[in-house]
Amino acid sequence: MRKDSKQRGFVFKSYNAPSQTPFETLFEIFKELITYTSGDFDEAIEWLRELDKEYQITTDEYTIEDFIEDLKQKGFLKEEIDPDGNGALSITAKTERAIRQQALDQIFGQIKRSGQGNHRSKSPGLGDEHTGDFRSYQFGDALDKVSITESLKNAQINHGISNFTLDENDLVVEETLHKSQMSTVLMIDISHSMILYGEDRITPAKKVAMALAELITTRYPKDTLDILVFGNDAWPIAIKDLPYLKVGPYHTNTVAGLELAMDLLRRKRNTNKQIFMITDGKPSCLKLPNGEYFKDSFGLNPTITNTCYMMAQQARRLHIPITTFMIAKDDYLMQFVREFTHANQGKAFYTGLKGLGEMIFEDYETNRKKRIRG
Repeated sequence: MRKDSKQRGFVFKSYNAPSQTPFETLFEIFKELITYTSGDFDEAIEWLRELDKEYQITTDEYTIEDFIEDLKQKGFLKEEIDPDGNGALSITAKTERAIRQQALDQIFGQIKRSGQGNHRSKSPGLGDEHTGDFRSYQFGDALDKVSITESLKNAQINHGISNFTLDENDLVVEETLHKSQMSTVLMIDISHSMILYGEDRITPAKKVAMALAELITTRYPKDTLDILVFGNDAWPIAIKDLPYLKVGPYHTNTVAGLELAMDLLRRKRNTNKQIFMITDGKPSCLKLPNGEYFKDSFGLNPTITNTCYMMAQQARRLHIPITTFMIAKDDYLMQFVREFTHANQGKAFYTGLKGLGEMIFEDYETNRKKRIRG
C-alpha cells in the first residue's frame, strides 16, 4: 500500500506585521513622544496630531479624540485641577510603568542575556548556581545540597554491593556559586550642554535610566538602584520621575554628584557597590565651603578637576568603582576622564549616543558577577 509523502522545506512569503488595534498603534507612538516631551501630555498630543496629518495614522472610525478617551478609560490619563481651577490632563503611574517597559524592550530587549537569577560571583558559597565541583559533606550542609548520585557511587565503591551501606563519609555536596547583591547609583548630567549643539542627549540618557530601573526591579529585585541628577548641585530623583526629567540652565558640578552617590552607597549593606555616570561635559562648577559656587565654563580649571580626582580616589578607598559613560569625544575632555578613571581605577567608555544602552547593560551584567572584597 502506497503511503502519501509530504514535502518538507521552507516557504517564503511577504512579511506581515503583527496585527495591532488602532489604540495599540497610537499608544506605541504616544509613549515615545511623552518621553521626548518630558511628560508634557499637551505637547505630546500636539506632536501626535502633526504626525497624523503627515502619515494618516488615524481613520474616520478612530480619531485622536477617541484615543484620548481610551487613555482615560484604560487608566493611562488622569485629570487634574490647577490652583486657578483649570483642568489639565497628565499621565498616570500606569503610563510611567509602560514607558519604562518600552525603554527596557528598546534598549536591552535585543541583547543576549547571560545567566539567570541574581548576581553570580566567582566565590563558592550559598546559592543555587551549580559549579560541577564536589566536596565532602560537612556538618551544617543542607540535605538538599547532597548529590545523591555521587554519594551512592561512593557508597558502592567504599562498601561493595554485597554489604551496601551509606554513611556520612560517603556523602558529597555539589558546590554552588555565592549569589551576591549589587547596589548601583546612576548619575545623570542635566547641565545645559546636554541639549546644546543641536543634539538631544538627555532623552537617550533618560531612556537608559528607565530601562536599567525596569531591568533591576523586575529581574534583580534584591539589587538596589538609586538615581541622581547633577547640575550646579546634585539631588536624588525617584524612578517614577524619570519621564519628566529636564535639562536646566546649569553648570556641571561633578563633585556634588559623587559626594551624594557615595553618601547613598554608604547606607547600603551590600558588599558590591558601583557608580555609573553619564555625562557629556567637563566639570565646571564647585560649591565652596562658604556656600558660594565657583564656576569656570571655559576650561578644565585645576581647582575643580583636582577635587574631582580626590573624590575618585576616595571612592576607590571605599571599594566603589566608577564607570563613566562619556558622550562627548573632545580630546581635552577625554584626557580628563582618563585621569579621573585612573584615580579611581574604574572604567570609562567614550561613546556617542548610539550604543550607550548596550554598554551600560553589559557592564552592569559583568560587574554583578564579580564579588568585590572590602
